[in-house]
Amino acid sequence: MMVKGIIFDFGFTLFYFDNPSVERYYECFKKGLVKSIDILKEKQIWREEVSNEAFIKKFTKRREHFFRKSIKTKTEFPTSLIFQNVLESLREENIINGIDHIDQHTYDKLAEIYHSCEEDEWEPFENTRETLKTLSEKNIKIALISNHPNHQTIENMLNKHDLAIYFNYIMTSAKYGKRKPDPDIFLFTLEKMGLKNHANSVIVCGDEYADIIGAQRANLQSILLERKYKFPFEKEINISNLRKISNISEILDVIE
Repeated sequence: MMVKGIIFDFGFTLFYFDNPSVERYYECFKKGLVKSIDILKEKQIWREEVSNEAFIKKFTKRREHFFRKSIKTKTEFPTSLIFQNVLESLREENIINGIDHIDQHTYDKLAEIYHSCEEDEWEPFENTRETLKTLSEKNIKIALISNHPNHQTIENMLNKHDLAIYFNYIMTSAKYGKRKPDPDIFLFTLEKMGLKNHANSVIVCGDEYADIIGAQRANLQSILLERKYKFPFEKEINISNLRKISNISEILDVIE
């Protein structure tokens, strides 16, 4: 088939998280949150009577609330916004000092530090680099769309492994404001790739419902990368004749 562009998902499509589990994710995020607290202490808004555990509990509860809301509404709530929301709540309760001197740059930095643990856990699959390199050499435009609440984290991980050079455009739900499977995030990315009028020549490759159904709603081709792990509450993909691959390098066979 004639392919002009491919839009990849990030997690479990191009990168993997070894031995994933809810417990490992929470432990990873907790480490990042403790580092974020150190920044807040440097900003002198932290009171001695405020325990790390109390803040972690409040932040985690608020993050879970916004995550459930994002799944329901397909609107993304960036991690920087959650930090701001939690700190404003604590100020109203007179638990911390004033936060008027905390600017957007600081909130963004808190979010980046919070997610920094991910940068040590996510690794590219063995064939990711060679696959992206081959596609690039074939002059196929490459983009990435990730449902992630902090855009810079995705950029950092791609740069860490020298993979950003292969992408014509990198998009996240944090940057766009909406999550897959909302078709708008696909259509916006398609336009940024310069392929707005070539939707039938663009493939979306991902490992879950949001990728495949989002592609369908945006009238794009789709390929499901079947991962080894099953996650709780996954939605079934009921599409007949759905193309499937088990290794990212197999997408090269599809475009030949």
